[in-house]
Amino acid sequence: MSETKPLIEVDNLKVHFPIRGNSFLGGTVGHVKAVDGVGFTIGQGETLGLVGESGSGKTTVGRALLRAIPATDGSLIFNTEDGPVDLRALKTGALRSFRRNMQLIFQDPYSSLNPRMTVRDIIAEPLECLNWGTREEIDNRVREIARRCKMNVEHLRRFPHAFSGGQRQRICIARALAANPRFIVCDESVSALDVSIQAEILNLLMDLQEEFGFTYLFIAHDLSVVAQIATRVAVMYVGKFMEMAPSAALFETPRHPYTKALLSAIPTVDPDIPFDPIHLTGEIPNPADPPPGCRFQTRCPYANAQCRGDEPLWRDVARDHWVACHHAEAIADGSHGVQDQAVAAE
Repeated sequence: MSETKPLIEVDNLKVHFPIRGNSFLGGTVGHVKAVDGVGFTIGQGETLGLVGESGSGKTTVGRALLRAIPATDGSLIFNTEDGPVDLRALKTGALRSFRRNMQLIFQDPYSSLNPRMTVRDIIAEPLECLNWGTREEIDNRVREIARRCKMNVEHLRRFPHAFSGGQRQRICIARALAANPRFIVCDESVSALDVSIQAEILNLLMDLQEEFGFTYLFIAHDLSVVAQIATRVAVMYVGKFMEMAPSAALFETPRHPYTKALLSAIPTVDPDIPFDPIHLTGEIPNPADPPPGCRFQTRCPYANAQCRGDEPLWRDVARDHWVACHHAEAIADGSHGVQDQAVAAE
């Protein structure tokens, strides 16, 4: 699905969390289907943006790729120079060694840093865990990556409380990049920052990607941020992908009603463009008991009997543009015919 050589290949990924009973004996009474059968690729040097409402399963996808949580089903392939690596098959020792290839930038730069460690020790920690080299070699690497992240190397002996939110996020980025990984999951990595600081961090991430060829999975709920950094964008809702396309195509011609609703909520600074967000009614489905058919049918203005009975296929409707909707063509054309049919069916 990407023109570049895939670094990451995901097929039918499922992450289900068991629901325990309240009785004395306990037992599993059901499963929360946090991620329920998604597939995608990420090319080398590409940024895939993953967006959706809170609880849609975005972070679960990222953590499953890093093996931070176990996947229930599906295939996770990481392509290296020596051949493909099945991430789900890696055992404890092999997984620990392989983690130098994939790292995570956390959302909160305040709680993700140990207040009792200096900046130098925070950045050096993954190198020490991976037996990078001697202390002198590690110190040289820490100073090098600190400069790359536009940090003052004279501050490496300070503690996290002495820095602002933006500076702390640079520390988090430096820690993630210290072992020179190929794949990085950015989990809401700018959402806790002011808008001006967000722009600085995004520019830093893009500069580092251009220089070193990093591959990002950029998880966010702010579509305006994703538009700036992502090569492609995937839209997720209640454990399923609704739409995935190159950034320009998705923002200019959304094919799914959920994507249209998300885009309509982006405010504009142009006074001549009216701000008219789409207000979705209805309840968000329970991921432990999703409805039949389309997951979005409980809130979709286009929903009809077909949507309530048949789950839409994940299909390509344009070049590298994938969508799971029975009415994707009519929505893209701006046709109201299918919406009128849905209203008449009611």
